[in-house]
Amino acid sequence: MIERGSRSKSRAGAEFAASPGPLYRRLMQVLKQEIVTGVYPVGARLPTEAELCSRFRVSRYTVREALRQMRTDGLVVSRRGAGTTVARSGAPARYVHTVGSIEELVSYATETRYEVEHSNRVVSDGVLAERLGCGEGESWLRIDGLRYAPGASTPICWTEVFVRSEFSGITRVLTRRKGPIYAWIEDLYGERIAEIEQVLRARPIPAAVAGRLEVEPQSAGIEIRRTYRLTSGQTAEIAFSLHPADRFTYSMTLRRGSP
Repeated sequence: MIERGSRSKSRAGAEFAASPGPLYRRLMQVLKQEIVTGVYPVGARLPTEAELCSRFRVSRYTVREALRQMRTDGLVVSRRGAGTTVARSGAPARYVHTVGSIEELVSYATETRYEVEHSNRVVSDGVLAERLGCGEGESWLRIDGLRYAPGASTPICWTEVFVRSEFSGITRVLTRRKGPIYAWIEDLYGERIAEIEQVLRARPIPAAVAGRLEVEPQSAGIEIRRTYRLTSGQTAEIAFSLHPADRFTYSMTLRRGSP
């Protein structure tokens, strides 16, 4: 008879082998899933570094980085001579997103960490043109990656950005600058963003993104679409941020205008 824990570990091992992303993050996701499903309940000791290296065929560096990130998230604690013990099994903390002005959006982009994973040039076909609200055949720079709260290893959201081709020179600073991408457009091209339109909608999280957000495919998500317009009215950038619904709160304060 095969025990439940053995089946869970076997399935997790297969998911580890098939998942994209850095090895330490893939290992961390598997261990988190095993904690959540009760393979390693609160108070249980995780396998040793050597055992994890052998099971997943990874280096000690990979194992140590995964465990370090899990300690940062408060999932486990490590003590000399006692190994690594599960501290909690709850879901990642809910992130409260408070933005009421362009200045607060700058603060949000500066305080959080955006890790760019891919960038490439795309030409809008019928589907992309409808999504962006542009004409077919237009050229855009596409950027995607994950955004993290300070000190966290679980991402806040997956962000996909489309920048008009005439501003694609920002690729020179993609990995070297912090802050919002629209600010790079302003600095490099002498333009000014006068308006940012935000639209929120519910949508399921696709399988291609779910693993990177550490959620189940087709689970509930909240997408924020931001359209950045220049003083001329031209759209310079469109960004889509997809958040797991159970770890996201959007806060907005409305004030009565002067009479």
